[in-house]
Amino acid sequence: MPAGAFDLPSGCRGWLVRDLASHLVIDAQDVLITLATPAEDAPTADALSYWTPTPTPPDRTDPHDALTVRLAAAYEDPDLLKGHLEDLGGAAERAAPLAEPDLPVAIQGMSLTVRDFLHAYVLEWTSHHLDLVAHLDPEDAPAPPPVEGLAEARDMVERRLRARLPAGWADADARAWRLGARRSPMRGGPSSASSARAGRSPLSFG
Repeated sequence: MPAGAFDLPSGCRGWLVRDLASHLVIDAQDVLITLATPAEDAPTADALSYWTPTPTPPDRTDPHDALTVRLAAAYEDPDLLKGHLEDLGGAAERAAPLAEPDLPVAIQGMSLTVRDFLHAYVLEWTSHHLDLVAHLDPEDAPAPPPVEGLAEARDMVERRLRARLPAGWADADARAWRLGARRSPMRGGPSSASSARAGRSPLSFG
């Protein structure tokens, strides 16, 4: 991805590509911290209940959002940000298969197994992969998310909302998991009661 792409808007409304990349650095850190933080109690959540759909969009006053943008600006050289993301992302990728799948780990006041935690992050990172490339020239954009990840993310959202998206929407165009206030609204008209429920926007998965 060329350095100039970092100044383009991302699919997260209000965030540039560099801001989203900074968020992904924090995401990778969170994965490493969580995998090294065994929970003291039995799992209280799973991959689906980890996410809480809400109709209240982020208003950019959240301290974490503000910190993310400041961190992105502090890098100045996009190559530094890219290198940091590659290092931490690579470390998280290597650490994930080494963790015991059934071990309960602690994050955000809940506990869940490593398997469910990593499963939940399929939704997080598939969503943000789409956000990263949303406004990039196809020639400059990284490869799209794996089709398995797209299908799994869509299935997770549908099961969490207990509603099905319109069958005519391809997985890469089904914006259900990208309905947060920083994301684009879904396109197309719901054609049934269940898809109408899925069509209520915006929804933020937090």
